[in-house]
Amino acid sequence: MLGSARAYSPLIHTESAYLKRMRMTVLASGSKGNSTVIASAQTRVLVDAGLSCRELLKRMAQVNEDPAALDAILITHEHVDHVAGLSVLARKLRIPVYFSEPTHRAWVRMMTPSTTMTYAKWLEHVQKQKEARAAQDTLDNGSIQIAAASANADPEEEDEPEAVAKRDPACLPAVEYFQPGTNFSIGDICITPFTTPHDAADPCGFVFESTTEAIRMAIATDLGYVPPNVRSALQRIDVLLLESNHDLEMLKDGPYPWAVKQRVLSRVGHLSNHATAEFLTRDYDGCAMYIVLGHLSETNNVPELALLSAEQALGERGKLLGNRVLLAQQSAPLASICL
Repeated sequence: MLGSARAYSPLIHTESAYLKRMRMTVLASGSKGNSTVIASAQTRVLVDAGLSCRELLKRMAQVNEDPAALDAILITHEHVDHVAGLSVLARKLRIPVYFSEPTHRAWVRMMTPSTTMTYAKWLEHVQKQKEARAAQDTLDNGSIQIAAASANADPEEEDEPEAVAKRDPACLPAVEYFQPGTNFSIGDICITPFTTPHDAADPCGFVFESTTEAIRMAIATDLGYVPPNVRSALQRIDVLLLESNHDLEMLKDGPYPWAVKQRVLSRVGHLSNHATAEFLTRDYDGCAMYIVLGHLSETNNVPELALLSAEQALGERGKLLGNRVLLAQQSAPLASICL
């Protein structure tokens, strides 16, 4: 039966049962920030960190996800609404960040726009800083003196243990690279990144599969259309977070400058309600128990329009009436979807 987000409640009864199940928790989705927790019984990863560190921690608390239990952060692409709180959160939790190498390069350039160093020189610079910190830690028996906050420093970084974080905003505890199309694992979750058509350095979506359960979840947002590789990746998915960004007429008649409208409408922009409905009608295999519509524009879309468009598309395929459609929000987390 199709249902709206208002009618949805988490399929859990006790905290113990909740922690043992594969789950997706959308903390935020939209043009102002995106972040989702994917968790299994043993592993928890955060996909994108597009809100401030403080807000991400707040929203995780609201849905009973312990930030200290996160094993890693995965980044789809370097746009601000996907990385706004990345550096602060990663340093605070001391967890690795997984990028494709081109995305990491683009993110470093974005975080250090005034640098004249090459990427190789920057990596050498970071390594020297790490060695210097290690030497200082030994001399001070592990005690690190925090540098005084500068006038324009981020107040969320004031409690960070390393003064270098203030001098180098692109400093991370650890960086791991993946390649789209090549599987890798974090704990008991196997992850398959796939390339998406978007105007970023190397944008991607992800498929997550439990190695102990026959459960597959996927995130596919920020794409201008659904190419064959994405259609192939989104087969046999149990929970699918799929973009439904804008209503075509609202975008065309809306306040955005023409150049921005062209970008959104382009093949490296965002999926419209109509494009998402077309995918659900023509190419979707019908396997998902839950379809979560995400990255809705607050200016060029209305949740009811996105929901109606997707429900009508599924309704035209009678055998898919068991698929449930939910709406991810910008302002609040969606209740965890547990399988």
